[in-house]
Amino acid sequence: MKKHILFFIIFSGSFIQALSNYSPNLAARQYFEIKVYHAGNDEQVSQIKNYLRQALIPALHRYGLKSIGVFEAIANDTAADKKIYVFIPYSTFPDIAKVSNKLNADKTYQQAGINFLNAAHDKAPMKRAESIILYAFELMPRSGMPSLKGNIPDRVYELRSYESATENLYKNKVQMFNGGGEIALFNRLGFNAVFYGSVIVGSKMPNLMYMTSFDNMQSRTDHWKTFVDDPEWKKLSSMPEYKNNVSHIDIYLLRPLEFSDI
Repeated sequence: MKKHILFFIIFSGSFIQALSNYSPNLAARQYFEIKVYHAGNDEQVSQIKNYLRQALIPALHRYGLKSIGVFEAIANDTAADKKIYVFIPYSTFPDIAKVSNKLNADKTYQQAGINFLNAAHDKAPMKRAESIILYAFELMPRSGMPSLKGNIPDRVYELRSYESATENLYKNKVQMFNGGGEIALFNRLGFNAVFYGSVIVGSKMPNLMYMTSFDNMQSRTDHWKTFVDDPEWKKLSSMPEYKNNVSHIDIYLLRPLEFSDI
């Protein structure tokens, strides 16, 4: 037991020290959790949505967490692996563990989610769940609320993951977003970003992730065409110092559920 405690102290100290390399002002930048629920059929999708709507999201709201995004993959209608995404912003890294502890002791939450949490082993309400932890970029230290005007069912939220071959190439891509001017370009072109973040716990590291949003699919198409044709992007993407800093890109197109805050 003592060895475990000592290991945790050492790990925590190293982790905090590593984070300090990103910015001298840790307190101003949020941490994000992206929870991904995987379902194998429509029944599991329905069970996950009911659990989120009736139990998890109300509990997070009671704990003072705001701007929580809940989305489903647009491809769910035909996909074998159907996905539901929950985006949760936290003020500090320890808040993530605190919320987990609160949920374990929250009788209201436990009762509201009883069908999901206590499902029989041969009637699982989902295939699997995963969590990704991110640390906000310097130039967007807190998550944003998109300024969209289109009908909610038509809205498109685009979650992107950029992987790099090495840690230094990954840091170079993060710098390209911040000091290089990529975030400023997204802002100028009205991409309605929800967040930009460095992945600090995840299965595809080293990588960064960010989310932009659009009134509809045509708006998304138009925005990206404007982006790739923009002289500033052409100049930025051709700079030798930014060459080969992304080795793989995953793009997830999402739509908000009716009880999403975002």
